[in-house]
Amino acid sequence: MAVRMKDIARDLGVSVVTVSKVLRNHSDIGPETRERVLKRIKELNYRPNPAARALVTGRTRMIGLIVPDLVHPFFAEVAKGLSRVLRKRDYTLMISSSEEDPALEQYEIDQLLARRVDILIVASTQPTDEAFRRIEEQGTPYVLIDRRFAGLAAHFVGVDDERVGELATQHLIDAGCRRIAHIRGPEVSTALGRLAGYRRVLSRRGLTMPPVYVVSPRSSDDAGDVSGHAAMKVLLELSPRPDGVFCYNDPAAVGALTAILEAGLRVPEDIALIGCGNVHYSGLLRVPLSSVDQDSAGIGERAAKLALSVVEAKSPPVRSKTVLLAPTVVARESTRRPPPPKTSR
Repeated sequence: MAVRMKDIARDLGVSVVTVSKVLRNHSDIGPETRERVLKRIKELNYRPNPAARALVTGRTRMIGLIVPDLVHPFFAEVAKGLSRVLRKRDYTLMISSSEEDPALEQYEIDQLLARRVDILIVASTQPTDEAFRRIEEQGTPYVLIDRRFAGLAAHFVGVDDERVGELATQHLIDAGCRRIAHIRGPEVSTALGRLAGYRRVLSRRGLTMPPVYVVSPRSSDDAGDVSGHAAMKVLLELSPRPDGVFCYNDPAAVGALTAILEAGLRVPEDIALIGCGNVHYSGLLRVPLSSVDQDSAGIGERAAKLALSVVEAKSPPVRSKTVLLAPTVVARESTRRPPPPKTSR
């Protein structure tokens, strides 16, 4: 027979409320009582019943996470950061992947809502904010990460993507590049912001690039490296070809790197290359990849803390909050071009 909270309370001569407060790490329980309760819980191998607890507290202590791609190291690091914070607070993280499919994302949202998660955390693939306005009508709070919607007052944790584009483009200019192309991402806020930052720096530095120097992914169904490879092959056909390329993310940059090397060209001597995300394998490639670091684990940690503050807040609800982490350039061999030879006078 399963051990109940009332069994522990009876054994120790305390109230069920006291046992409940110890389980919730409530601050008004004395250290001696807390120690006695925790010891008995361990002796009896007691496991709280989530369904029963939800009926009493109105919370399931489950948090839902939906990301576009679980294989992408960036989102894996975000999930790791989230889990690290939530585990310490006795919350369960339920993870789903939308596979960059808005319809599948909506299905996963509905499934998590049916399981009565306390809050949703989403890196969305939706073309509009309609799905999130429906979530608001149902009363379930949510936090957007990485991607957001213009005009939607929602909690958000990510980086300033225009700043990402500025840093990457300026880094290529500092490396001596003057014909800088951009392999852009899908029609989401991250890609649009990075494209805007790229264009702003070029304009500021008086560099005019033909429209063909910006290449869109061939298909949203392709993996990032496949799209990056195909886009780079298009850029290699241009005359003059680019001498620097800023890729929307690191998987696209890996594909671009492969295409450049397959063409018999050198990185960075012929074409310098920078991505975004600073995934763990970036330094292990044939040519270690320069990248803009978004602090992916930090995004997860800050999103978890924001989500907890929303879930555990007393009324009124927490007003929408935006948390932007500062991106930084991590320079590696893919942009370390030798200085131009000195000319004799």
